[in-house]
Amino acid sequence: MLNRLTISALLKSVIAVMAACVVAFLITTAWDAWGRLQSAGRISVIAEVSENAFKAMHNLRTDRANTTQTLNGEAVIDSATEKAIEEQAKRGITLMLPSEDAVFVAEELQQRFGLTYWQFALTATDANRFSIRLARQITGRSKILVFNWCYHGSVDETFITLHPDGTSGARRGNIGPPVDPSVTTRVVEFNDVPALERALAHGDVACVLAEPALTNVGIVHPIPGYHRALRELTRKYGTLLIIDETHTICAGPGGYTRAENLDPDFLVFGKPIAGGLPAATYGFTQKVADMILERHSLEDSDTGGIGGTLAGNALSLAAMRATLTKVLTKEAFDRMIPLAERWTAGVQKVIADFGLPWHVTRLGCRAEYLFGPNEPKNGTEAHDAMDFELERFMHLYAMNRGILLTPFHNMALMSPATAPEDVDCHSKVFREAVRDLMG
Repeated sequence: MLNRLTISALLKSVIAVMAACVVAFLITTAWDAWGRLQSAGRISVIAEVSENAFKAMHNLRTDRANTTQTLNGEAVIDSATEKAIEEQAKRGITLMLPSEDAVFVAEELQQRFGLTYWQFALTATDANRFSIRLARQITGRSKILVFNWCYHGSVDETFITLHPDGTSGARRGNIGPPVDPSVTTRVVEFNDVPALERALAHGDVACVLAEPALTNVGIVHPIPGYHRALRELTRKYGTLLIIDETHTICAGPGGYTRAENLDPDFLVFGKPIAGGLPAATYGFTQKVADMILERHSLEDSDTGGIGGTLAGNALSLAAMRATLTKVLTKEAFDRMIPLAERWTAGVQKVIADFGLPWHVTRLGCRAEYLFGPNEPKNGTEAHDAMDFELERFMHLYAMNRGILLTPFHNMALMSPATAPEDVDCHSKVFREAVRDLMG
């Protein structure tokens, strides 16, 4: 009969073996991809492994590190946010009651985005989920609408893509969807106004959940007039509009909404709002607030599937206040956006010099290159311009020379700590990578 010590030893052995298998799998798949690229003649040299591979991370991500600075190659949280977190932690992390910071942050968000009321969550995913639930409650409709290859965190309803035959289904890689997402969601291509109207004309769409520009499949800008048409059509068919600014906050301190004067019913903002501490927010208009109050009672407020014990906790609100007032400022964006322009120009020059069928796009302090000749107009075009193996080569090449790119595609986001020489370093390494690819 096994005793506790024996069982413990066996469990440790099993865990060790599993960990070794995972490491071996990652190494094998990475080497396999490298080999296929080399055999196909797409690389002419094997990148030299640098001793400083994980140092000097010149590209700090805005969505996770817009509130950080770099010190000796290691990211450290901005001092203003760090101080606020430290001081609030001494007073209490969560009190299950609103704090003065909640009032301050809500008023700051009112000024930035123009919506009247604000609630708090722990992630942008939750903020999107809560907004969707409220939209369904007040419209009495069951479906939502999203754009093909959109990104809204891990919201179940959004993991849906269009098939070539025009039907829709679960996005590839969608893990354990509770139902076929076509049951809950309509999906159309971004920038396709006729398709949008056809989908809304069914009269069963509670809300459109939209990024102002697609961001997680490369950057796809809206065509002129698209947002005006989106707002007019949603109102025409009694559908609410949720704008998810979590990625497009890169457009400025008021995100794309303030920069382009959008007029949503709901607005969601997460990730950088608290300097990397789990926090998010969702706002809505006076009209939406009135409809919520008409359909909900105080007695049921704890059982509605919205909120949570830690949502709006004192620690996250203190971090939000410090980040909004000291880090995500107009002054910071006035520095970051020109750096993104510099990054874009550096990449574009290399593309032009080598005659590559690639392109580079920018949104505020965010920029990205794709392996296609033209800027995409929708998610399908952007997705078709991706090349997974080539992408992995570019990432590894850059990492071995001291630059860490966003892990899933070729995107760079400037932070308040990014310097011109950091951008120029990327341009130099990007040129070397292309030179070696071209032989």
